[in-house]
Amino acid sequence: MASPFLSAGATTGDSSGEMSSGDDSGDVDSLQSPETEASKRLTEQFEKAAAHLQGLIHVASREQLLYLYARYKQVKVGNCNTAKPSFFDFEGKQKWEAWKALGGSSRSQAMQEYVAAVKSLDPGWNPQLSEKKGKEANTGFGGPVVSSLYHEEIIREEDKNIFDYCRENNIDHITKVIKSKNVDVNMKDEEDNEGQTALHYAAACEFLDIVELLLQSGADPMLRDQDGCLPEEVTGCKAVSLVLQQHTTGKA
Repeated sequence: MASPFLSAGATTGDSSGEMSSGDDSGDVDSLQSPETEASKRLTEQFEKAAAHLQGLIHVASREQLLYLYARYKQVKVGNCNTAKPSFFDFEGKQKWEAWKALGGSSRSQAMQEYVAAVKSLDPGWNPQLSEKKGKEANTGFGGPVVSSLYHEEIIREEDKNIFDYCRENNIDHITKVIKSKNVDVNMKDEEDNEGQTALHYAAACEFLDIVELLLQSGADPMLRDQDGCLPEEVTGCKAVSLVLQQHTTGKA
């Protein structure tokens, strides 16, 4: 669960342990500036950027959204503190890996990078200006309400590839991609460090029709992923396993 922002003043303080008498509010104020003021401004810009992104989802690529998601989590939660999602949770793994990759990045660095990324999506945006208030300001990607990564439906169609279509069980689009001859059915997903092919995905998701289509189109059932697993070894479906075995035997 995302933790609330710390107030700018809560991050600094006098740890000397010395007692003072009288009103020392002036000393406290001096401790909070100018670094604390800069921190406040950065936090405000970050919040505005999270709100402003709501109107930019349609122009952001999946990679940019992952980039933003990871930095939002780094700001709100800190270093990745959750277990890696299961094999079948493809989107969850991408989120986790993007966040995990930030390592020990500081909160301020993550905020700066987040704001800069939003600026790159909308060069004309000025974080110094007031953002719209109300519902719209609270539903931005990575904002106070939406603290998870993009949902599958906001991936632009032109950004999707054969791996996305396998996850969606979209056999029509997979057929079109294969017929276009612009894709190698045996390539491995570069966005996933698991080293899996489309056949691995289809087998793991137990999409028999897609497994058969990929095999008919030249997919190699003997290719192993990063963990040394064959497509047959990542499926729990007997029908899929049988088709893969028969195809392997037929090639032998």
